Amino acid sequence: MRYSLIFPGQGAQKPGMGKEFFDSYPVSRKVFEEADDALGFSLSDIIFNGTKEDLMKTAVTQPAILTVSIAVLKAIEYAYGSELKPRCAAGHSLGEYTSLVAAVLYLLLTVSGWFIFAVELMQDAVPIGVGAMYAIIGMDFERVREICTEASRGEVCEAANINEPMQIVISGHKGAVERATAIVSASGSARVVPLRVSAPFHCELMRPVGDKLKEAFVKINWKTPRYPIVTNVSAEIVQNIEGLKEALYRQTFSPVLWYQSVLAMESYGTDGYIEIGPGSVLSGLVRKICKGKRPYPVSIPEELDTALHFLRGEQV
Repeated sequence: MRYSLIFPGQGAQKPGMGKEFFDSYPVSRKVFEEADDALGFSLSDIIFNGTKEDLMKTAVTQPAILTVSIAVLKAIEYAYGSELKPRCAAGHSLGEYTSLVAAVLYLLLTVSGWFIFAVELMQDAVPIGVGAMYAIIGMDFERVREICTEASRGEVCEAANINEPMQIVISGHKGAVERATAIVSASGSARVVPLRVSAPFHCELMRPVGDKLKEAFVKINWKTPRYPIVTNVSAEIVQNIEGLKEALYRQTFSPVLWYQSVLAMESYGTDGYIEIGPGSVLSGLVRKICKGKRPYPVSIPEELDTALHFLRGEQV
């Protein structure tokens, strides 16, 4: 069976996520314990007992989604009886780091702490309230890009996520982004949805962050992934370390090409997608992009059996 793994990014979080895997699978519980040790505070307690607002803090959100996703992956592999061997993997936005952790089997402790470091850099680069991100639903990329250019007026306003042809996220200075959304709303042809984030990700405002992260990458003991990663920044299949480091660096201030990434996985030979981690947003996007192709989200144990049937080539 040819399949690809996909991992969610910020926005997929919710209180209590992963608790059933923690309770039912020792291999999953170990992942949570490792993350708690790496971070120096009880991330698992915040995930299981914290509020929605607690999880909205980016310093918590990013390592939490990473931890839950890897914990779910470990449960899948335990139930499956062996390591998963996908054609390739991809993660949406900072989910790309989760895809790398999954592919090399060792970076959890390093990346958990890295997220805290990255968040501090992002807040220093763009203080809270200076930037904003909005999703534009129902308008194509070219028109969105034209509107961003019109609204910028010397400030940053860029397409940050191309989730699918008619769902584009824009990012940049708050004033410029709000001017762009006002133009979209006035057109009556699309709707806008504000994203509750602490920084304007994947735009030029994040370039200084990317430069500092690139310096930090030197300190990581990188290993070649077991399978290729389809990178956000190019929608190309990459497996060599230098290519992945460059992609992660550029991803910081460049748009997430999710739509193009799914098409790349399709062309590489994918019969189905297993979404690993909280929620099923990426599965919804896959359904829109790949008509008739069924994704298999696994965010709770009840969804695990369906994914296992698919992995084993059994009738689902």
